[in-house]
Amino acid sequence: MTWNIVCDSSCDLRISDLVSDAARFDIIPLKLLVGGEEYVDDGSLSIPKLLQAMEGSKDASSTACPSPDAFAQSFLQADYSICITISSQLSGTYNAAMTARGMVLEAHPEKKICIIDSKAAGTVSALIAFRAKELIEAGGGFEDVARALREYAASLRITFTLCNFSNLIKAGRMKSFVGSVLTNLGIHVIADNTPQGTIHIAGKARGEAKTYKSIVKMMAENKSLDGLPVTISHCENLSGAMKLKQLILQELPVSSVTLYSCKGLCSFYAMEKGILVAY
Repeated sequence: MTWNIVCDSSCDLRISDLVSDAARFDIIPLKLLVGGEEYVDDGSLSIPKLLQAMEGSKDASSTACPSPDAFAQSFLQADYSICITISSQLSGTYNAAMTARGMVLEAHPEKKICIIDSKAAGTVSALIAFRAKELIEAGGGFEDVARALREYAASLRITFTLCNFSNLIKAGRMKSFVGSVLTNLGIHVIADNTPQGTIHIAGKARGEAKTYKSIVKMMAENKSLDGLPVTISHCENLSGAMKLKQLILQELPVSSVTLYSCKGLCSFYAMEKGILVAY
């Protein structure tokens, strides 16, 4: 039996990040609509160009989830498929994947397809994908793998920080005056995800150092991190991600901290210098 691990592009992974002889890996791109131009969130998308277009556009930008057919074409490539999507509370991607599942199973009832709502964005999906790889390589059966991944997904959290609010202002989610005050004072918004997959504003901090200390403190309070992997994805902010990585390794008993650069979807929301931590 052949296996397929499928993520949408919010996972911040590249195809080369997950390689296995036991399973193929596929990334289904979302689309970003900025200033009347469509950007496909695939491996060729220039993040600096995207950020520049968003900064230069006076109108609110938007995103578009993949079509069910895009997921269906991927599911057809294997006997067993594990698909991980961005939170269903943030995008229609999960619903598109579920529709694709129904389409494929109607024509090929022998296939098995598990759709997992990550209840988050960013590398929470990556952590689930890597765990799927481990379970598949260990020889797990489909039902056992799917059950274990759902339990693992429910245990994951994401904490993120923003210091650029222009996209939120244009989208009408933040008043211009408030955004300007936060920016001028060097204040970073710190947020995490709820169990339902929505965004929760957890606090604010002034300056980079205090922000990272607040994130580490929040991580320690949210769950036990003994021996667990952590991933950090950043939007054009490698130096900040490195500082946060060092602080996490210094303060928390994690097994590893891996850095990734945000692809289009997460860059769209995090904006320049945004940082997302999955654990």
